[in-house]
Amino acid sequence: MSNGRSAVVVIDMINTYEHGDADLLLPSVEKALPAMGRLIHRAREHGVPVIYVNDNFGQWRSHHGEILESALAGARADLVEPLRPDGDSLFVVKARHSIFFETPLAYLLSQLDIDHITLCGQVTEQCVLYSALDAHIRHLQITVPEDAVAHIHADLAEAALKMMRTNMGATIQHSDAIQF
Repeated sequence: MSNGRSAVVVIDMINTYEHGDADLLLPSVEKALPAMGRLIHRAREHGVPVIYVNDNFGQWRSHHGEILESALAGARADLVEPLRPDGDSLFVVKARHSIFFETPLAYLLSQLDIDHITLCGQVTEQCVLYSALDAHIRHLQITVPEDAVAHIHADLAEAALKMMRTNMGATIQHSDAIQF
């Protein structure tokens, strides 16, 4: 698959779901959650790094533990608990859509000799798409498990997956087909 190593990047799943489009997003999150959980579990079993990259929700003094605590105390903790970071998980806080924008993620990936990332999480037509583009321009190989990403708008998500495949050379496949 690649000369270096692979990592699974979990995008924005530590979430309180207290935002404007949550009602549109929740059905897709509920559907994608089992596949995300299986993917993360398999990655951990194979010693593949799992890196959570998450919005800080404007709480500039918060760290990953506080973000997780807030999400677990929220109304939809049932969507957070199955994907909870373990003691080996890495965590990067982001402020914008891309997992790379003004974060140390590129440096972290280089230090871990990672040249292939599997992106799962939310939102397909926003953060996943922009992150895939930024990964592509950094010469990383990209896989997106189509059943382990959640969307707000199904038509835009489908277009985003097509763009990732066509324009970025991303492998788009079912999560169970991903081999580590």
